Amino acid sequence: MNRELLEELLSENRLTEIKSNLNEMNEFDIAELIEDLPEKQLIKVFRLLPKTMATDVFVNMEEDIQRNLITALTNQEATSIIEDMFSDDAADLFEEMPAILISKLLKNVSKETRTSINKLLKYPDNSAGSLMAVEHIHLKKGLTIKESVERIKKYKDEVVSYETWYITDSERKLIGYIDVKDLLLSDSDTLIDDVMEECEHVLTTLMDQEEVANIFQDYNYSTLPVVDSEGRLVGVITIDDILDIIEEETTEDIEKMAAITPSDKSYMRTGVFETWKKRIPWLLLLMISATFTGKIITHFESALSTYVVLTAFIPMLMDTGGNAGSQASVSVIRSLSLDEIEYKDTFKVLWKEFRVSILVGVTLALANFLKLIFIDSVTLEIAFIVCFTLIITVMVAKLIGSSLPILARKIGFDPAVMASPFITTIVDACSLLIYFKIASLLLGI
Repeated sequence: MNRELLEELLSENRLTEIKSNLNEMNEFDIAELIEDLPEKQLIKVFRLLPKTMATDVFVNMEEDIQRNLITALTNQEATSIIEDMFSDDAADLFEEMPAILISKLLKNVSKETRTSINKLLKYPDNSAGSLMAVEHIHLKKGLTIKESVERIKKYKDEVVSYETWYITDSERKLIGYIDVKDLLLSDSDTLIDDVMEECEHVLTTLMDQEEVANIFQDYNYSTLPVVDSEGRLVGVITIDDILDIIEEETTEDIEKMAAITPSDKSYMRTGVFETWKKRIPWLLLLMISATFTGKIITHFESALSTYVVLTAFIPMLMDTGGNAGSQASVSVIRSLSLDEIEYKDTFKVLWKEFRVSILVGVTLALANFLKLIFIDSVTLEIAFIVCFTLIITVMVAKLIGSSLPILARKIGFDPAVMASPFITTIVDACSLLIYFKIASLLLGI
């Protein structure tokens, strides 16, 4: 069923047909189909979903849609959804809600559910503790394979992943794990102590989500345990949560690199005024900083009046310098985000970019020299000035573009802010200074 058919069926109030079509669809596809409907229609369609599907559809919706929907449903409907959600998903839902509304929604849920959600809400945002699901089965040391399987079957509704089972001692401290393969292939009388393996990586509740995501990516985990400060198992994080974090972090970096204040809403759900607020601070800052280029041009006004031809090449030099700096900054920012380089690698990065800048600068200068002589028909003197400036500008731009993100990381800023717009503004001013200084020296003006 597509959006057009759904709207047609709604307009004709053919609810039975809608329900039949929804039952044949995947929960993710349903969420994508209905979340843009007007609120009244959204609620009407959502109530047609079977209870077994409703929660999964709800979880796959955008967070702002979830919050609007959960508050519009009856207390009984909202309670049913919250009870069926995993605690980490429920905590994400409540994160941006007013405390009064949270209390109202949690009023009718079970004490166990309320305790789990409140526990997660106490952890700092973007920490492993706020991401983890507390619904998990831990196996106790000393159990046999048969006893372990029986325990898993008994508490099957609390399972967030069937691939790995974590083993604790009598004080609930994590001591190892066992894979589902070993549970299936080992003799039923074998103690899990004899087949368990030691956990190579264990997350702590206060670990930053970006660090957590890096561990999942680097070692290809599908699930990892989370322990408290005393080593007690308190939850697990699964790969589906990490995929959301990776998307969130990547989007945030892209927005910062474009000089936009990051937003937690998708583009189409961000209003015009809110979009304006996200963009205008950086644009104002960049506009004010760009006035320095105007000051430089004004300072060398006499030189330009004598050699008007120099003016024609200002845009090319500024654009080339800005593009060269942006290339270097984006490469370094990405490497920093992947932990491929650190502050101690600064000299290696600068040395590499210096060599690259020479090759790039000379190549561009040679191509430009031919254009200047055979197409623009300028003198050799002017062609030399422009091409020599081009080489120096590219070298300076590459060094600035590669060093500023590393410096930003060192002093505690996000390297992504040192991206294209910011680098371009700095390089523009530098390229003009280099251009006019070289022209002044060689032309005697």
